[in-house]
Amino acid sequence: MRINTLDELLRAVQERPHKRLVVAWANDAHTLEAVNAAVEGGLVEAILVGDEAAMVKVCLEQGLPKERFRMVHAATDTEAAAKAVAMVRFGEADLLMKGLLSTEKYMKAILNKDQGLLDPGAILSHVTVMEHPGHPKLLIAGDVAVIPEPEFKEKVAILGYLVKTAKALGIETPKVAVLAASEQVQPKMRASAEAALLSKMADRGQIKGALVDGPMALDGAIDPESARIKGMGGPVAGDADCLLFPNLEAGNTFYKAGTKLGGAEIAAVVAGAKVPCVLSSRGDSAKTKLSSIALAALLA
Repeated sequence: MRINTLDELLRAVQERPHKRLVVAWANDAHTLEAVNAAVEGGLVEAILVGDEAAMVKVCLEQGLPKERFRMVHAATDTEAAAKAVAMVRFGEADLLMKGLLSTEKYMKAILNKDQGLLDPGAILSHVTVMEHPGHPKLLIAGDVAVIPEPEFKEKVAILGYLVKTAKALGIETPKVAVLAASEQVQPKMRASAEAALLSKMADRGQIKGALVDGPMALDGAIDPESARIKGMGGPVAGDADCLLFPNLEAGNTFYKAGTKLGGAEIAAVVAGAKVPCVLSSRGDSAKTKLSSIALAALLA
């Protein structure tokens, strides 16, 4: 069954066996509220790694039952990240989540050559699922947070993560729009040329399990009327499920414009590691973090 809203995502995960979530430096109210809601809602079991006294204090202040969680003490955020990653590596947890520590420290622990969560040759990428008011379905976008200027092989990997996420959301044959400034192929623009290459690879079966078209401008990818006016044919035009952005600047601008100006709600994970990793901003709402936990549990 296709999932079309973030509320439907939560309900779908509730019906599955619980995954074990470990949170690195879980010392803040937003994180603990989201994790508590995820446990209370039957999404996951939770392990909190952080300053135990600080975590207990936040639980008491927020009225959260501390006995609902397993707590593991760490004196610093760096130690917490290392311990959380080790618990995943040794099979004690199925999902990883960032708490109050910086993205740099969180990613450094994941990327650690000897003690991290990355297989040789693996490519990490950020996948965002966005629910826009007025849009009839979820949009799956990448990369908006991790890879600044993806090379072609990285775009192939990002595309694969978008398709995997779409399929997990119940989309049997995802429609992927590879974005550029225009739907006209312009060889001097790398984004345009590489979009055309990805589209042709899909036509020839080198990319399987999805319908891929590009280059496409954003309006023609998601708006049927724009696609009609522009004379854009094919099943992806005006009806894309997945948006592959040419670089982080374009993707991040779309993401922030949607959330800050358009009222969009999101769920997001880092894909490519041994397990899905929740990478919400320290300033994200508890609702965003809860939806991201659900997405990670769905993908695990």
